[in-house]
Amino acid sequence: MISKENNFAYIDGANLYNGVDELGWKLDYKKFRKWLKDKYNVINAYLFIGLVSKNKNLYTYLQESGFILIYKEITYNGTGKVKGNCDAALVLKAACDFYEKNYEKAVIVSSDGDYAELVDFLKQKNALRIVISPNNKCSYLLRKQNIPLLYLDNQKNKLKITVKEKTPNEDRTS
Repeated sequence: MISKENNFAYIDGANLYNGVDELGWKLDYKKFRKWLKDKYNVINAYLFIGLVSKNKNLYTYLQESGFILIYKEITYNGTGKVKGNCDAALVLKAACDFYEKNYEKAVIVSSDGDYAELVDFLKQKNALRIVISPNNKCSYLLRKQNIPLLYLDNQKNKLKITVKEKTPNEDRTS
């Protein structure tokens, strides 16, 4: 009997949403969650996201799609734009789960160079499955590491929202 890997995904929600949005398409989160499970054997998919009360329907939709939401308290920048920086929480969760032997391999979903040290650590420990970049502008700090790297735009036809499908309104904190 062939046993499947027990992999976890750690997803920077704002980076995922904004990265795909910059490419001009909308991600179907239900399709994305199923794709993570089918392609990378992702058992738990942690989505790190800023907590904004008006996004209650979005959070329900994401949970129903199979994501485990990790909320981050938001702040506002000088122009009033919502900021829900989840980097430290994502790194801490991935590292704790590694040391507690909760997963075999990690899937990191972000194009942000702030995760370069985490990616390097996981690579050295043979615990990195892949980095999935939501945007075609993936940080050089990730690209230079000689790691498995996939640009989500290459999966657009499988993962985009089709015309008849609708998801709850999202703002830039997801």
